This record gives sequence, C-alpha cells and structure tokens, in this order.
Amino acid sequence: MSSASQPSYFEIAASSVQARQRIRNHIYQTPLIPARSTGKSTNATVLFKAENFQLTGSFKLRGAMAKMSASSSASKGGRLITASSGNHGIGTAFAARSLDKDLTVVLPESVVPSKLEKIKALGVDVILHGAETGLAEQHAQHLASTGQYTYISPYNDFDVISGQGTIALELLEQCDKVNNIFISMGGGGLISGIGSVLKAFSPHTKIWGISASNSMALATSIHAGKVVETEHLETLADAVAGGIDEDTITLSLATSVIDEFVECDEDAIVHALKALALEENMIVEGAAALALAGFEKVKQRVIGQTSVILLCGANYNQEFILKVIYGRDINTTSVNSY
Repeated sequence: MSSASQPSYFEIAASSVQARQRIRNHIYQTPLIPARSTGKSTNATVLFKAENFQLTGSFKLRGAMAKMSASSSASKGGRLITASSGNHGIGTAFAARSLDKDLTVVLPESVVPSKLEKIKALGVDVILHGAETGLAEQHAQHLASTGQYTYISPYNDFDVISGQGTIALELLEQCDKVNNIFISMGGGGLISGIGSVLKAFSPHTKIWGISASNSMALATSIHAGKVVETEHLETLADAVAGGIDEDTITLSLATSVIDEFVECDEDAIVHALKALALEENMIVEGAAALALAGFEKVKQRVIGQTSVILLCGANYNQEFILKVIYGRDINTTSVNSY
C-alpha cells in the first residue's frame, strides 16, 4: 500500500478482487434489474443494482465479511466492536455469527426499531448511545481505546471499502457498458469502493455522489478539502446520516473517484420512494431512494445513456415507510393478511 492511511483507488480495486474470492460463499450476488418506467421519458436505459435483495437487506454485509475474513483481522481474534445507524450493525452481526466472532454493536438511540430487532436476533451484544450515528461511533471508538475491543469502522477501513467494491465487480460482469452510476453517500465506504473499482476497470463510467440535504458530511468535507463539522437534521435517508472520522480514508478516495455531486431534499426522497414502490414494484429504505432522487434531478443530462442506480438497502420500518409512500396511516395488519 502506498500509504498506511491513504490508499489509492488502484489498491482498493486490487483488494476488492481478492475480497470477492473470500466472501463469495457468504453473500448473494445481487441482480441488475431493468427499470420499468424510470428514464423512459429521456430514452435512457436505467438499471437498478439491487443490494436491497442482499442477505441482510443491504450492501453492508460485503464490507463486514471482507473485514472479518481478512488475514489481518482473523489473526487478532478477541472481541470486536463497531458502530452503526443499523445496516452495518446487521451486516457485521450476520458476519460475526457466520465466522464465529465475538461482536458488540453500538447504535444511536434513534436507530430504526426494526433494524435494532434484526441485530439483537443475530445474537450480538448491543449498546445504545447518543442521538445520532456520529456519537455512537465516538463511543465505540472510546471503548476500543481501552484495549477491551478491536474496532471495525463502518466506512473508514481498507478491507471494508474493498468489500463494498465487490458490487462493481459484479456490475461489470452484468452490464457491457455503464455510462453513469448514482450512489448515495454517507461515510463514503460504498462510493469509495465502487468508485475505485470502476475507475480502475471502467474509467469512462461517471460516478455521481448523491447527498441528503439534511446530512452532508462527506460532500461538504470534500468541497472544503478537509473533514469539517456539519449540521445533521432528521432525514428519511437515515442510513447515510451522521458525521465522519477526522482521519477517514474515504475523504481522499471519494475525492479521487467522484465526478459530480447532487444534493436532494426530503421531498425528492419521498418522491423517489413512491416511484420505486408504485412504478418499479420495490419498497426500499430512504437511503436507497436517495440515489434515484439524484438521478431524477439530472436525468436530462444523461439522455440516451445507460445509468445504474445503486439501491443500497431495504431495512425500513414497515409502518412508517408505507405511511410515507401512501401519504396516510396504513393498517399493517390488513396489509400483511394478503
């Protein structure tokens, strides 16, 4: 590696190839699904890379498996600790059970209840701390600094990022040419991993980074050229909300691979959630809809091109998401009876 703290996207791409071999028996190769109606008005070919169908309901399983199966991690043994808004917690908990690891997950007190239930069901220890994910991360890092645990970052980790890059390796086998890919941004692990592989093996593909207006830590920091404090408001895209580490390697990686940024407000996310449910027959979480919202905002600029929208997950609160989609209270008991 060129630098212990600042790997290049070529190094991430090479590591993703290795990670894919380690994790292929532990994950699901997710489908690339042609859109039913999205993009038709602009004669664009739109494809959904459906990580919402991953075994744990989100892409996070890839990074967790890549990290826990890496020789550097396997040799340490002992107790592991991580922090998450939910999806990374589910992924690491699933990986820990599969690989027989001792794991504690720190979650914000605002964690989606359904995500909390899934994590607990996987048999790991859970700590609730702080109002948002950044505070949960700080607490997990503090506990790790005592020497009791080895910390696994949700995004600021070479092996985790490499695991997320395996999505792009699949994508390149599933589609001959990708002009654009739209990816929601949180801590930057997903877009850094996918972007690194695509820049190495498909440099013509344009990487679009999509941020929720209510929580824009990575985009703001990239524009500033350093990690800066940002305000975090409540957002439907809760899986990408929260701050980033001061020393995160995703800042330099994302800067090197992202071609353009798009910012979307909550109304745009709601519109995308509805479109996915009612037009594409897929109910996803807000962070996944955020990627579609980004595409919709710039679709006139990609007329006639092939665009992939990364649906990062579908671990949603059922009653809440149905209320958002249909605009009224839903009786989930009657919905589940069909």
